[in-house]
Amino acid sequence: MRNFLRRLTRARYWIAAACSVLLLAGCAQLRYYVQAAQGQYALWSDARPIDDWLGDPNTDPRLKARLEKALLIRRFAVQELGLPNNASYKNYAALSRPFVLWNVVATPELSLRPIQWCFPIAGCVSYRGYYSKADASAYAEELRDEGNDVQIGGVPAYSTLGWFSDPLLSTFINYSDAELARMVFHELSHQVVYVQGDTQFNESFATAVEEAGVQRWLELYGTDEMRISYVKNNARRQDFLALLVRHRKMLADNYASKTSTRHRRAEKARIFAHLKSDYQKLKESWGGYAGYDRWFAEPLTNAHLSAVGTYHDYLPAFRELMKQERTFVRFYGAAQKLALLDFAQRQQQLGHLTRLAMLEEERTKRPEQQAATTQAAN
Repeated sequence: MRNFLRRLTRARYWIAAACSVLLLAGCAQLRYYVQAAQGQYALWSDARPIDDWLGDPNTDPRLKARLEKALLIRRFAVQELGLPNNASYKNYAALSRPFVLWNVVATPELSLRPIQWCFPIAGCVSYRGYYSKADASAYAEELRDEGNDVQIGGVPAYSTLGWFSDPLLSTFINYSDAELARMVFHELSHQVVYVQGDTQFNESFATAVEEAGVQRWLELYGTDEMRISYVKNNARRQDFLALLVRHRKMLADNYASKTSTRHRRAEKARIFAHLKSDYQKLKESWGGYAGYDRWFAEPLTNAHLSAVGTYHDYLPAFRELMKQERTFVRFYGAAQKLALLDFAQRQQQLGHLTRLAMLEEERTKRPEQQAATTQAAN
């Protein structure tokens, strides 16, 4: 009963906030908020405590094993990483779709700057989320008709920033142990530090927590096979990110040029063709691993590349900050202080931390380079 009343109180707050916005919004906005409210409510309705699933004789034994692993990961997040000990990820919902929602991202035809949408609690973000792929596709078509580049991307999980009890979902419960831990650590991190309108800060912080958290998780619970697999997956992730960053830079240079619109359009098509070709070569170097094929399911657009770097731009800065603070709790406190700064001050501090990280990386490389040079000479 207490949990129900807490949910009802939060629901009333959410509804009141939404209504205040809707007074100023048109029918299109009204439809969007209604689908968002219905989607969130459906997750509430579908979610049941993990103990109920474990005690149900009809629950698939494989699902029980995954839920038991998730509970272990959840306890680890609290005890070892200092992440919130609340009701998030203590319930489970089995969905009849491959993703919990679909994000629509859009940019102008010859720009990598994403269109922004602003919401009462999350602030301004560069996507709109839909619980129905059909709704996402319909809105994407409207944006395309206006001449924008558009991408629709499936999302396996998201954080409500502690406003609601985020459940474990069938969309990611069957990930490997390390990937499941990565997902839970990342989403819980958003409940620790979150700055409205600063997606790069928020995602880089959460990525730093997930990275260090999974490393500690594997040290305590991983097998040699799990560690090797995670290292391979992470290396492929970094290779793919480098591929996207390289082509994003080519597009940015193209759009900043003083050439004609016709020329920039032709160059844009050439760069995307080059990206697809380079990806095939990268797959070959991975032995045919096709884990990123889904990224190419739709025709490539600026929207595919607009967010590249969002999760990693400030990652070196947060790694340096974690190194300085040494414990997760102190790291969270330092990040919270950064979050209180205005945008310009926060960027300045993160830039300073990034430079320190780069200097340390150079110092680490020098002995290795000297050793390689000596070995080559011998």
